[in-house]
Amino acid sequence: MLEKVYDHIIMDIKQNTRTDTIFIIVALVLNFISLAVNAGVANDDGAASTWTMVTLIALVVVVNLVVIFGLLRGKDSRNKLISGLLKMYKDQGVEQYYDASIISNYDTRYLLFILAVVTTGATAIVIPLLLKFLD
Repeated sequence: MLEKVYDHIIMDIKQNTRTDTIFIIVALVLNFISLAVNAGVANDDGAASTWTMVTLIALVVVVNLVVIFGLLRGKDSRNKLISGLLKMYKDQGVEQYYDASIISNYDTRYLLFILAVVTTGATAIVIPLLLKFLD
């Protein structure tokens, strides 16, 4: 039974990693596409270009918030799963083979992922607005 629990935890960690990867890729791709489109239409004075910018900016904000929330939940889930593994390893007397400090490394990675999403999102919003209103 212990082996099944172990396999289930590992499967959950892998799924967590795939989900986080999808969140990050979607956010970054959207941010860069939005930056390119909005920068391209920033010099147009028509209502359509303004509404395009507003719509894409709103989309960037919403998607980035969803991604940040998803990453924070993913971080929490990963920490719980790894804590469960550490308890299992301790119960089996093999905890010396897994460094518990790895949890803080994952925390740092999640912080860096969130920083990348926020930075590209802010760039996708600010640069087109600067081009629109300062040009």
